[in-house]
Amino acid sequence: MTKTYQDLLSEAYDQISTVPVELAVELVGDPDTLIVDLRDRRELEREGKIKGAFHCPRGMLEFWIDPTSPYHKPILSQAKQIVFYCASAWRSALAAKTAQDMGFGNVAHIEGGFSAWRDAGGAVENVAAK
Repeated sequence: MTKTYQDLLSEAYDQISTVPVELAVELVGDPDTLIVDLRDRRELEREGKIKGAFHCPRGMLEFWIDPTSPYHKPILSQAKQIVFYCASAWRSALAAKTAQDMGFGNVAHIEGGFSAWRDAGGAVENVAAK
């Protein structure tokens, strides 16, 4: 193994923007910002999600953000700013780096992830089981 997950995270943190949770709370409802939840469906159903967040499972990110992909989700290319989050800011750091590598200029992730969001009293909405 030439790189560990810690190596990948360190590289990502050096190259991406991190939004403090207090600022992220203020971005909810901002028409120029799309907050994207990368957690899997079970996490959403168990814990809820940031109010108004768009759900994109981390495993689908590259396919959903690429306009040439048959799985492309236009909402991701229409946003002026994308702020990713996951449970503890690891997947979101890698996602922000991936989005930057794919040409997205205004991306970031929430420091501390959903755990920090919830601890800060950020608005959470329930997600019904499918």
